[in-house]
Amino acid sequence: MSGLCLQGRARVFGDDINTDAIISSTRKRESLDPQVLRQYLFEHLSKEFAASVRPGDILVAGKNFGCGSAMEIAVTAVLGAGIPAVVAPSFSRTYFRNAINNGLLPLVCDTRSIGEGDVLSISQADGISICNESNGVRLEPEPLPPIMLAILSAGGLVPYMRQHGSFTL
Repeated sequence: MSGLCLQGRARVFGDDINTDAIISSTRKRESLDPQVLRQYLFEHLSKEFAASVRPGDILVAGKNFGCGSAMEIAVTAVLGAGIPAVVAPSFSRTYFRNAINNGLLPLVCDTRSIGEGDVLSISQADGISICNESNGVRLEPEPLPPIMLAILSAGGLVPYMRQHGSFTL
């Protein structure tokens, strides 16, 4: 994942956002296409959210993001909307793994200094860092293990396995 450089507008949600709040489980009966699912993103929390998302926006949440069921479409819908990363103080274990496996960057750090619409820059040099360009605050998320960085760099677990055939670094 070397050379990581993302910049986007913060889209802020609170604590305990469950997968059914990200996208209703009933939507997976209609389609599994990310471009279809994206239009229903956070529909029960904010009816206008999906229409207002711009590619490159970065989700920022409170603790326990992605709790609830293990629906993989909760990651698929986020990626379908062009959102490359989610920043939160904690994630449900299943959402975190689904994010890695599908190429969505989950970053664990304190998000209290990030407001709605702030411009965030995420880069990697010696480690991943987040700079809130709107207020100058620099955040250092928890480091990701090298294998997770390699999976993310490949675009997810399936592309990683196609490239490497096994979990070797």
